[in-house]
Parts: sequence; structure tokens; C-alpha cells
Amino acid sequence: MENNNYKLAAWPAFVHAKCPRCRRGDMFATSMYGFQGQEMHKTCPHCGLTYEKEPGYFYVAMFVSYAFNVAEMVTAAVAISVLTGSHNPWLYVTIILAIAVILSPFNFRYSRVMLLYWLTPGLHYHPEMSRDKIN
Repeated sequence: MENNNYKLAAWPAFVHAKCPRCRRGDMFATSMYGFQGQEMHKTCPHCGLTYEKEPGYFYVAMFVSYAFNVAEMVTAAVAISVLTGSHNPWLYVTIILAIAVILSPFNFRYSRVMLLYWLTPGLHYHPEMSRDKIN
């Protein structure tokens, strides 16, 4: 019996960096934190969606990553101020730069995922593509 109402939830697919069209295929071939770097698939292994629509498409993800960095740095500065009450600028610089370096793989990955999920016009979820392939 075939289930015509087969739909995958958006948030788990987003969090696990799955394809925005089928929500099954992985967008990245490697893990977020690792020594080999992050490698993104050219196409979705499940539905064949080409992730990079045109040359330089992911340059827009830099703006998303910049917004992530600003939010993280402001949050860190407020947290440092509240938790320590210090006015030492070196404390702020050291902690904020450490946080920026530690979160840079996260920002890289999720800026691209966010670009494909919510900032690409015409790219939508197609539940029929979520089904298992029949060989």
C-alpha cells in the first residue's frame, strides 16, 4: 500500500543539512567538525538537485554567515558583561575571537543550508521526491 501523504518535517531536515527539495539526501559529504574540511555534494544523492545554481551562488551565504557572526559576537559580549562585570577589553576580544573561530564551521554550513532552504526563490519541498527510489 502506497502512502500518498508521505511528508518529512522541515526542521529536522534543516538541522541535519538535508536537501531542501526532497529532505532525504545529505548536502554535505563530510562532518561539520573534522580535519578534512567541509565538502558539499554538487548534487543531491537522493533527488539529483544541483545545489549551486550558478557560479558564485554561495557568495550570498557569506552575508548570512556575517549575520550569524554579528549575533554570536553581540550575545557573547553581553554574556561576558553580565557574567564577569569586567571592563577589560582583552577579555572581550579573547573570548569573542575564540567563539568566532569555534563556530566558524557551524556558520559556514548553516549559512548555506539557510540560503537553500529559505532564501532561494522557487526552491520548494516536493513530498513526492521524498519516497524511496524503486530500482
